[in-house]
Amino acid sequence: MGVLEFPGGAGRGLGAWRAGASGLSPLQASRTMWYVSTRGVAPPVDFEGALFSGYAPDGGLFVPEELPQLDRETLRQWSTLSYPGLVKELCSLFIGPELIPRGDLDGLIDRAFSRFRHREVVHLSRLRDGLNVLELWHGPTYAFKDLSLSCTAQFLQYFLEKREKHVTVVVGTSGDTGSAAIESVQGAKNVDIIVLLPKGHCSKIQELQMTTVLNDNVHVFGVEGNSDELDEPIKAVFADVAFVQKHSLMSLNSINWSRVLVQIAHHFFAYFRCAPSLDTAPLPPVEVIVPTGAAGNLAAGCIAQNMGLPIRLVAAVNRNDIIHRTLQQGDFSLSEAVQPTWASAMDIQVPYNMERIFWLLSGSDSQGTRTLMEQFEITQGLRLPKELHEKLSGAVTSESVSDETITQTMIRCWDENRYVLCPHSAVAVSHHYQQQPSLPPALSHSPQCTPRCCLAPASAAKFSEAVQAAGLPLEAPAEILALEHKETRCTPMPRGEDWALMLRNTIEALSRRWKERALRPS
Repeated sequence: MGVLEFPGGAGRGLGAWRAGASGLSPLQASRTMWYVSTRGVAPPVDFEGALFSGYAPDGGLFVPEELPQLDRETLRQWSTLSYPGLVKELCSLFIGPELIPRGDLDGLIDRAFSRFRHREVVHLSRLRDGLNVLELWHGPTYAFKDLSLSCTAQFLQYFLEKREKHVTVVVGTSGDTGSAAIESVQGAKNVDIIVLLPKGHCSKIQELQMTTVLNDNVHVFGVEGNSDELDEPIKAVFADVAFVQKHSLMSLNSINWSRVLVQIAHHFFAYFRCAPSLDTAPLPPVEVIVPTGAAGNLAAGCIAQNMGLPIRLVAAVNRNDIIHRTLQQGDFSLSEAVQPTWASAMDIQVPYNMERIFWLLSGSDSQGTRTLMEQFEITQGLRLPKELHEKLSGAVTSESVSDETITQTMIRCWDENRYVLCPHSAVAVSHHYQQQPSLPPALSHSPQCTPRCCLAPASAAKFSEAVQAAGLPLEAPAEILALEHKETRCTPMPRGEDWALMLRNTIEALSRRWKERALRPS
């Protein structure tokens, strides 16, 4: 789409290359995008290496070594693209044709989105008083995770088939990631997936979407703990590098770079659909409100900002407010306990993608990031250095929302628009209502008013308990109603048991089964 200009003599660390509008030269088109760890010790890998990794071997997260800088003309060209078109352009920049030729890449992404219910894949609903709600939930499991996981699963299968390999995917979920990950790989002959869900901490529909999948390659565990607690055995297993390599383990949580990559497209699509005009200089800003738990969507937004997209980010969280406290006070520390809320998928105390944001905003300071994160892992709390806190609060503002406010927002949106929000979407929309309580439409669309887009991560149909508590009507789709009549399968992980040992034993059993099958004559 554009000319890529590389700074001469750039060493390791966050560089930049510039995408213009004149086409790619053969040399530029063949350039490999490398990924480095936020902690700076692990060797660089290409996209395939980052895709098949969980955490980097040094405990960090993989990030692009350099970010493309998009000029105004490229942004103007991209502004007319569909959502799948934006995903294709972004993935082509961050993967490279030497790994996935552009024709193959376009086919994979088309296949990934083929089962989405809306012809646009995502849809912007324009509601009263300048309220823009970007519906990211038109995929198979009615949640935004379908967008990134459907693509990631296609990339995964592409490389596995070429290499004739098998992997075991290990996923911890607070609600939506597990079902979307299962949906993306169920039935795949060269993938086994293990999902740990927090028993009793996600909605009934979310749990049924996981436990009613009976495919031979799907293995669901119900953990007697919250989503942060179930992450601990997963991280312990991934810390054993030899075990990870021996059993070909990988993660599809948003520690996986591919997930974040696809989510960058949300921000570009939101900007292009909400910006009043791209004919002004400088380009007009758009505020994007991101309801966030593990901060994957937020990290994607920070990357989009650094690529040149003029968005202002707002991180909207529920009462589990570590991100809000970090942005407001520089206090990156755990609370005493996770508080259950209506926005249950955001009931998270350890937003692991903040590590990517710290690295990015510190100017790719791997040593500083490693020091911060190792201190956090030991003490479960730290105060950000002043300079990093200033950069962070300059890039993102934040808000913490109570359950009462979530319910009030859902009720107001219904009263004014006959539109039912899921509780997570309501966390974002509450910010819009607080900033713009009741402006008349003529003023809410005035040139002096910055357009605002609220990301809606899930359908209200997945959260009937919250919708009923708000006293709102809800027509659940037939496929969701049918879940209650299906057989379920879920292995308990009781409190007091060694969850890491249970996980390791399951992984070893799956490896043995795969090897036995591979030895059988076809």
